[in-house]
This record gives sequence, C-alpha cells and structure tokens, in this order.
Amino acid sequence: MKLLPISLLILALATVTTFAYDPSPLQDFCVAINDPKVFVNGKFCKDPKQVTADDFLFKGLRYPGNTANPLGSKVTPAFVDQFPGLNTLGISMARVDFAPGGLNPPHTHPRGTEILVVAEGTLLVGFVTSNQLNNTLFTKVLYKGDVFVFPIGLIHFQLNIGKTPALAFAALSSQNPGVITIANAVFGSKPPISADVLTKAFQVDKKVVDYLQAQFWYDNN
Repeated sequence: MKLLPISLLILALATVTTFAYDPSPLQDFCVAINDPKVFVNGKFCKDPKQVTADDFLFKGLRYPGNTANPLGSKVTPAFVDQFPGLNTLGISMARVDFAPGGLNPPHTHPRGTEILVVAEGTLLVGFVTSNQLNNTLFTKVLYKGDVFVFPIGLIHFQLNIGKTPALAFAALSSQNPGVITIANAVFGSKPPISADVLTKAFQVDKKVVDYLQAQFWYDNN
C-alpha cells in the first residue's frame, strides 16, 4: 500500500481547515459583549459564569417585517449584533418578508454563504457568477418548502412573483456575513463615487449617473 506524500497530507489538512469561514471557537461559547473603546475582529466574550439560557434565545424572527417601502421587502437579521449568543459559532439567520412584487435587491454577503428556504409564497431567485465564469446567471422559481443556496460573495436577489405576500428564512455561514447592496454601494456611497468613473464603467451619459446618484437608495436591512 502506497502512502501519500507528506506534502499532500499537509495540503489536505489545510484545505479542510479553510472550509469554515469564521474561526473555530476555542471554548463552548463566547456570548458577545460590546466594548466601544476597543475594536477587535469579532466580539469580546461575556463572563461564562454570567451567561444564561436567554443569551442563546432570539425572538426577533417571530414578527413580520414592515414591507411598506420602495422595495416592498424587509430583512430582519439575526446576526451577532442582534443575537450575541452567535459569537464565534460561525452561523446566523435572517427573516425576509415580501409584499406582492417585493424585491430583495441584488446584493452580496462578503463573509458568508446563504441558504434560503421559502416558507410562504413564490420567489424568483438567482445569483451571478464572477468574471472568471463569464458572469453567468443561475436562476430558479421557488415554491413553499424549496431551498436554494447562494455561494459566498456572489451577487444574488429574490423577487416575489406571486400575488400574495411571501416569506423566506435564510441561514448564513458567518456570525456577521455582511451585506453590500449593489445599487446603494455604487450610486449611494458617501462621499459619492466620481461621475467620471461611473459614466465610463456603465457607458452611460453623465445625466444618467447624476440622476441615479440623486435618488434615495432605500436599505431594506
């Protein structure tokens, strides 16, 4: 029986380690506490002796979000900022409510893969691959009970194409996956991106860029 070269074994172990995006916890739990005077990559831990069962409970996903806004959707996150018990556990959730025709606009999660399950309604969902794969669009219509996954960092969206409200729940592979809404970031940045940059990038007239930058870009998160 031939043994694998040691270099391949080391590579295999390194590959397995990279599967988890957030660092692995070094204790049973690390309930987050905020310290505004110090910034760290994550959150400080609450004294384990002061932790209670309530630190591992979040009730914020029970209630529907307000979809009376320009997008017709509302995302209610259960990330570490809202749910301190998630700290160091490498997972989070979100509730997404849609009015009829409501849109969760194209966005990315720079630090997490998302898996979405439809609880009610009918959604058109999709994601776009990177330039390396020619910006290919993968899209499906989802019905109640269907599950779809959006790979980490890729632009994706969800649109309610039904005539009734829709509801979905998402799980993400990071305690703090982050959200970058494409339109808001490109046309609503503060300070604004130079019109010279955007006119050349989008190959449109400056009047179009000026119009888009003058809009109020609603954040449904």
